[in-house]
Amino acid sequence: MTFHAYMLHCSDGSYYLGHTDNLEQRIAQHQSGEIAGYTQKRRPVSLVWQQDFGTRDEALAAEQQIKGWSRKKKEALIAGDWGMISQLARKSFDTGLRQAQPHLRTNGAMNEPASPPPVIVLVRPQLGENIGKAARAMLNFGLVEMRLVSPRDGWPNPDAGPSAAGADVVLDKAEVFETLADAVADCAHVYATTVRKRGVTKPVVTPEEAAREIHAAAGRSAYVFGPERSGLETEDVALARKILTVPINPEFGSLNLAQAVILCAYEWSKQASLEQPTVVDLGEPAPQAELEGMIGQFETLLEGAGYFFPPDRAPATKRTLRNLLTKPGWNHLEVRTLRGVLSALGNPRAR
Repeated sequence: MTFHAYMLHCSDGSYYLGHTDNLEQRIAQHQSGEIAGYTQKRRPVSLVWQQDFGTRDEALAAEQQIKGWSRKKKEALIAGDWGMISQLARKSFDTGLRQAQPHLRTNGAMNEPASPPPVIVLVRPQLGENIGKAARAMLNFGLVEMRLVSPRDGWPNPDAGPSAAGADVVLDKAEVFETLADAVADCAHVYATTVRKRGVTKPVVTPEEAAREIHAAAGRSAYVFGPERSGLETEDVALARKILTVPINPEFGSLNLAQAVILCAYEWSKQASLEQPTVVDLGEPAPQAELEGMIGQFETLLEGAGYFFPPDRAPATKRTLRNLLTKPGWNHLEVRTLRGVLSALGNPRAR
C-alpha cells in the first residue's frame, strides 16, 4: 500500500499538511467540507504538493517535519527549490523527501530514519478547556497527534477550540478510543505519567530521559496522561512500559494537564529539527581605543562637575567607574551613542 503526505493551499492563504492512504478521496473530502475542522472553514482548497511513501509512519514523519517549516520554506518545497530549502534550514541538509524516503542527508552522509513523533494520549479527560490547552502545548513543540480515551463530555467538545488558541490542527486530527489498550495498540514504547506510587514495579524515567529514548528507539511512542482530578489509575499504569515522573516539590506535586504535556513535549522538541528564532546580530565589539576614549570623556565631565570628592578617593572611584564601563560587551554603535549623550551633557544647547 502507498501512503501520501500532502499540502493544501487554503482560501485564506494558509497551508494545511496531512497524510492519507487514499489521496484522491481525501482531497475530495476536504473540498466538500466532509472533514470537519481547519479546512472546512477555509474552502476552497487546492493540492499544491504531495509525496508518496511506503509506510504510514514515513508519511506521518514527513507531515510532521514540514509542519514545523516556515511559510517561505513550504513555498520553496512547492516550487521544488531545494537550494532555497537548504538555505532556509536551521542546519544545512538535503531532505530525503526528494527521494521519497524519510531520511536526512547531512554533509553527504545518509542517516537512519528519525523515529516518528510521539502521540499524546489523554485518558478520561474531564474538561474541554483542558483538552484545548493540551493541544496548544503540543503544537508549541511540534506534536500534532492526540488520542482521547473516553472523554467525559464526549468529542468533539466546543469548549476545546477557544483554549487551543489556534491549535486547530491538533483538535481536528484527534482520535477517540474506548480503552487505553486500544489507544496505544500500535505503540512500542508507552510512558505513563504520574507522581504517585501506584503499587506497580516499572522503570522510572524523567521527561528528559524519556525524550532521549524516544528519539533513539524504533517504532511509535506514547505519553499517557490521566484525568485532571485523579490522574492515572493502577490499571492504566500497568499497560505502560515505563513510568514517567517529574522531579517536583514533594509538598506540592500538583501539575495541571497542559503543564504536564508541555514538559514532555518540550523535552522531546529539544532533539527535533524545529525552526529556531532568528539570531540578531549584536555587532562587532568596540575596540579598546574607543572604550578608553569614552571612559576619558566620562572622567573629564565628572571632574568638571566636582564628582571626584574627596580627592584622595578619586583613584578608587575611577577604578570603579572603569569596571562598570568595561563589563558590558559594548559595540561600536553603542559607544558612539553614549559619547554623543556625554557630549550633549557637557555642551548643552541653548533653548
